[in-house]
Amino acid sequence: MAKSKQQKLNRTSHVPYDKRPKSKRSQTTTRPASHLKSARSPQRAPSIPFAHTDRILLVGEVATCYDSAAELAEKYPQSSRYINDLEEAARESHSVMDIKILYGVDATKLGKSLPAGGGKLVKKGGFDRVMFNFPHVGGLTKDVNRQVRYNQELLVGFFKAATSLLTPTGTIIVTIFEGEPYSLWNIRDLARHVGLQVGQSFKFQPEAYQGYRHARTLGNIDGGRGWKGEGRDARTYVFERKGMGRTQTQQAKPTRDGNKSSDSDEDD
Repeated sequence: MAKSKQQKLNRTSHVPYDKRPKSKRSQTTTRPASHLKSARSPQRAPSIPFAHTDRILLVGEVATCYDSAAELAEKYPQSSRYINDLEEAARESHSVMDIKILYGVDATKLGKSLPAGGGKLVKKGGFDRVMFNFPHVGGLTKDVNRQVRYNQELLVGFFKAATSLLTPTGTIIVTIFEGEPYSLWNIRDLARHVGLQVGQSFKFQPEAYQGYRHARTLGNIDGGRGWKGEGRDARTYVFERKGMGRTQTQQAKPTRDGNKSSDSDEDD
């Protein structure tokens, strides 16, 4: 059918007859393709789901990592530089920035006793955002189905623990890669089963975070090379409690250039 339609189009298509005198036809000008490109709307700045005034709990980062201090240094030698930067920022801010670094934190036990739950610093809650970028249990098995189940258990445990630490309008932010096996985790359904809904989701753009480098759960690759996760498509999900209604993070937020972001969806 597609072929016959194309043949029909070919038979009926024609070049419009130019009624102008030949002397005028040569004056016809065309606009360069560059004009079309410049007419497009400028590239919009990426979405960032938090403000500098928010109280944020980072999970799985240097700030609250699963590894002990010794394990972190062994797996990620570059982490010492990041820790020094955080500590220096805290000193220079004269206590304006309340930065704490915790080791041995289990994302499924947040708010419990030290070290796994982060102790009193985490238990008191009051977080505007709890953020877990690229959660993964590591290579526990090569069986895809088991690996999917282990990561689902990690996310469900994290959702349950993090929800109790939020302010009334707080949100949970999770970023995962797109495509299989990550799409098999069914992250939206996992959140729904524990009383959460997607308020907003959008493409993760690492360039929005100055100095961002992706790190493997198992550590650096031998030889000092890093796995280039920055080149793989990923998506950020902003979860809120069911029934909370439209939040500030759910609305199209003004970006750095004053335009509204259009790379998000608001379905659940």
